[in-house]
Amino acid sequence: MTSVVERLQGDGPQFSIEFFPPRDEADEATLWRSIRELESYDPAYMSITYGAGGSSRDGTIRSIARVATETTLVPMAHLTAVNHSVAELRNVIGWYAAVGVRNVLALRGDPPGDPYGEWIPHPDGLNYAEELVELVRSLGDFCVGVSASPYGHPRSPDLESDTKYLVRKLRAGADFAIAQLFFEPEIFLRLRDRVAAAGCDALMLPGIMPLTTLRTLHTTIRLSGAPAPQTLLDRLEPLSEDPKAFRAEGMDVVTELCERLIAEGVPNLHFYTFNRSKATSELIGRLGLVPARA
Repeated sequence: MTSVVERLQGDGPQFSIEFFPPRDEADEATLWRSIRELESYDPAYMSITYGAGGSSRDGTIRSIARVATETTLVPMAHLTAVNHSVAELRNVIGWYAAVGVRNVLALRGDPPGDPYGEWIPHPDGLNYAEELVELVRSLGDFCVGVSASPYGHPRSPDLESDTKYLVRKLRAGADFAIAQLFFEPEIFLRLRDRVAAAGCDALMLPGIMPLTTLRTLHTTIRLSGAPAPQTLLDRLEPLSEDPKAFRAEGMDVVTELCERLIAEGVPNLHFYTFNRSKATSELIGRLGLVPARA
């Protein structure tokens, strides 16, 4: 099984895609329709999230196993330390290895029910993402990624401290970091510069969400942990009652963001798909992104 880092060594900017586990049979049909549609574009890799508090663990394992065995895609499985003992984490990692998954995104995870609530580790579990990175790397030949917060994690007192903790995760054995949502390219580029200034050369990859509806705008604001810039709101909010116009402008906004990142040498754009394919397919076409096997 090819690693994420190996896939990103080709010429030209590439892209990857992220899905979440289906909740029922209808969701599963939608998920697999989108996977098959986007598979034809040959993304560098694809990932499936783990769910808050590990709530969708079985769905993630089942779906990622099917991707590994039934598609041409390179899968990356998410893993969080929430509500899991070390023994349980070892078991999940073993399941990933057994189905041929070589790439793991290691996340401490948020407290169940309240992402900003108090973190209480499992009594037999782990307390930090860097410990999870070390555990995954100790159990096999895995390529490991971690998350990064362009605006700084809510629990970090400042960006300097946040960068220090991110670099610790990377030096614990992670090969790359995927940045959570942001609105302006400079926010991500400054994050990349801070990591490089700390003497760390791990790949930094941006997370991108297509802005197709007012709901996705509000979701992006919530997940980024930062207010949207007024210039963005001035472009989109006047169109809130016109879904077609909002989608057209939102896609232009995201296209401009991606074009700037590509111009700055970012090797991969990681698209959050919401288990749909249309908007991501449109962005791939607009940006002329290179298939990984080109």
